[in-house]
Amino acid sequence: MGALDLSVVLFAVGVAIGALRPALRFPGWISRWLSRYLLVAIGLKGGAALAGSEIVASAAASIAVGIGAAFIVPILGFVLLRRVTTELNAAAIAAAYGSVSVVTFVTAAQRLEASGTSYGGYMTAVLALMESPAIFMAILLAAAARRTNGTVGRTGAGLPIRTALREALADRTQLFLLVALLVGVVLGGTAPDPVPLLIGDGFRIVLMVFLFDMGMEVAREFPVALRSSRGLLAYAVVAPVAHAGLALLLALLLGIGAGDAILLMVLSASASYIVVPAVLRHAIPEASPALYVGLSLGVTFPFNILIGIHVYAAVAAIVFG
Repeated sequence: MGALDLSVVLFAVGVAIGALRPALRFPGWISRWLSRYLLVAIGLKGGAALAGSEIVASAAASIAVGIGAAFIVPILGFVLLRRVTTELNAAAIAAAYGSVSVVTFVTAAQRLEASGTSYGGYMTAVLALMESPAIFMAILLAAAARRTNGTVGRTGAGLPIRTALREALADRTQLFLLVALLVGVVLGGTAPDPVPLLIGDGFRIVLMVFLFDMGMEVAREFPVALRSSRGLLAYAVVAPVAHAGLALLLALLLGIGAGDAILLMVLSASASYIVVPAVLRHAIPEASPALYVGLSLGVTFPFNILIGIHVYAAVAAIVFG
């Protein structure tokens, strides 16, 4: 059994243990350390790869698709979601699904490496650039909804747009990734593999442990997600597939390679359960965290880890031959 398969198995085991023993969890500092380790590792690895290659047309095309999807998805999501929930909840959920999941990206990248499928080191930069646009769009949509509903300026109406955007851009998760990416670029210019332990076997072990921990967290969020309306539950499964299809179409139109296209599909299909909730808790306090965290972490994250990544890769393999 490969390291990636074992990671998926451990994730499923974590879900089972979390369902049986909801109170069982890793100490918070361990979860934070694992998360930061993965961020630094993927940033260093992407930066080193980026330093060793020229910025070619495919890199620019991948970045364009990623940023474009990060702006388009929240708008489409908001239009659909406002039919089944409040406009402010719709804006918050759309932001979560317009942003990205680092762990889903890392898991997909490991799958590509295990199968021998190459992808550009610049995809880590695409990951970083896709974090914030969805938050920006959600804040604008929420502000428009408040004006329509006449709630601008009332208590609990959220942070000013400028303050919320500053929080989004200065989020700790994003800063860890960007700094590691820059360090990787600098170190990669003098060494092909600057930190072999960090981004080699150690990385795979940490990913497995982190997915086990995430499995227990998913088990706690899944019951919350199940209390959502059928429309929201359907969105949490159907939307990622549709977003992946959109990314695949754009990748084909722009001549992007198979490996990069798969990662773009995964990024577009993923949903944020860390960065976006941390910002929206203050930016759109009227929205229910139980909805945007419960759906993204309780439904979409396990769907992508257990099923989605494999489906996206299989479809891309058929399309690209």
